[in-house]
Amino acid sequence: MRDRRSTAIWTAALVSAALLGTLGPAGTASAAPRTLIVATSGNDSAPGTLAQPLRTVQRAVDLAAPGDTIAVRGGTYPLTDNITITTSGTSSAPITLGAYQGERVVIDGEQLPASHTPVGGSIARPDRGAIHQEASYWRISDLEIVNGPYGVYCDGCNGNVFARLKTHDNYESGFQLQGASSNNQILNLDSYANRDPRKNGESADGLAIKEGSGTGNVVRGARLWNNVDDGFDNWKFTSPVVVENTVAYGNGFNRWGFPDFAGDGNGFKLGGGSPAPAVAHTLRNSVSFKNAAHGITDNSNAGALALTRNSTFSNAGTGFDVDVSGGKAVLTANLSVADARAVALGSATVSTGNSWNLGGTWNAASVLSTDPAPLTGARAADGSLPSAPSFLVPRNGANIGARF
Repeated sequence: MRDRRSTAIWTAALVSAALLGTLGPAGTASAAPRTLIVATSGNDSAPGTLAQPLRTVQRAVDLAAPGDTIAVRGGTYPLTDNITITTSGTSSAPITLGAYQGERVVIDGEQLPASHTPVGGSIARPDRGAIHQEASYWRISDLEIVNGPYGVYCDGCNGNVFARLKTHDNYESGFQLQGASSNNQILNLDSYANRDPRKNGESADGLAIKEGSGTGNVVRGARLWNNVDDGFDNWKFTSPVVVENTVAYGNGFNRWGFPDFAGDGNGFKLGGGSPAPAVAHTLRNSVSFKNAAHGITDNSNAGALALTRNSTFSNAGTGFDVDVSGGKAVLTANLSVADARAVALGSATVSTGNSWNLGGTWNAASVLSTDPAPLTGARAADGSLPSAPSFLVPRNGANIGARF
């Protein structure tokens, strides 16, 4: 019998499922939708019940239909082929995939051949991702994805919610969304220590929304750190993306000893391409610190970027690098502290109420705290960022920069 505490936890999970697509227990769904249970001790010939679970996530994915839930029991699931999702849910009946009752689930791609693509090699499109998704209306949450050829790779994906995922130590970007993809939400992602030996660090980001188009994509509450290339990368994505309440730090350093190191090291890269498309991405209430290059860069994107209430600190390059010719970025109430250079503005950039507009010296003594430990510590029970009420807050009371 389940004790009161575990019952309370499971009840909270049911509420979360209704709001965000997380899990409900076996047998509590309505008559038509099913809950399929997966466990390391299961069998793929089993019915997928709590007493007789399936063995692999892929078998559950293959069986799932709109409205179904896949609940994965705790443990490590080593892959010999990537988890491939091609069946879509619907807007009214999404398919849910996540951890059972908060148990720790690790999807491990170390044995995937594509994880060990040689230097100079390329990863075939179907092999990209420990989780490879070409489907819409899924709710994927509370999984830890490691050692894959990308962690999550989603191409041609619409209307999905990805919540509370951890993607780390992958052999390409931790999470990549691309192609014709719209109205996706990436919530409370932790993506770190991703690297790409085959390219000597040129392309493995924490989170990449790149090489595609589609409106309505939102990133909220992510932490992107110690990745070999950039924290966040918007390279050649031609539709506006909103990023808010997100943290990027420590990116672009050669922690793996790659020869001919090619990592860029920006916290937030808001464009790029040859030529770079002009796109009005939004970045607000976010912080970028101690990256190897810029805190925030337009990367030659001349679109109407909206940068509002962001903070940069101690980046080796420029805090706010928005000087592309003809760029139309609008910067409002941002803060740069102790960056190598605070800002680089183009002739058409609009800059109002930022720390460099206010004047004075903006160094470590100018803010209440430069210690990121509260912000980089454990997340709240609901997966949201921890509180850091003093981090990079101006001592003089200026109402600029991010607040957490």
